[in-house]
Amino acid sequence: MNYMSLVTGHLATVVPAMFIRAYQLCQRKGTVPHRSLGKIYMGLMLVTAVITLIMPAYVGPTLLDHFGLIHLLSLLVLHSVYSALAAVKQGDINAHRKHMIGLYIGGILVAGAFTLAPQRLIHGWLFG
Repeated sequence: MNYMSLVTGHLATVVPAMFIRAYQLCQRKGTVPHRSLGKIYMGLMLVTAVITLIMPAYVGPTLLDHFGLIHLLSLLVLHSVYSALAAVKQGDINAHRKHMIGLYIGGILVAGAFTLAPQRLIHGWLFG
């Protein structure tokens, strides 16, 4: 799979996830739509994390000529999705909420901010 296909797949999963989560933050929690959209959101975030782990890092130091510091956010996403699901299944809504907020902040906001850094692909697309 070539790099641009991975970028396309990543954007196709992370952009809808970003909008779904922003919508969910403004809606009542625990409802059927909340749970349904949550399942879609979690699936999208899992897929995007796996895709980003396949994508090589081109900026900064790398491990094994592949993994960069940005890949730590992919691991955070995988951990947060698992932890949020485990918490809600145990009825620990407070822990679920914390993991979901961490997932949004780390997996979407922080990772999204990194894409705007110079030398990154999205930065080049947006700012030439």
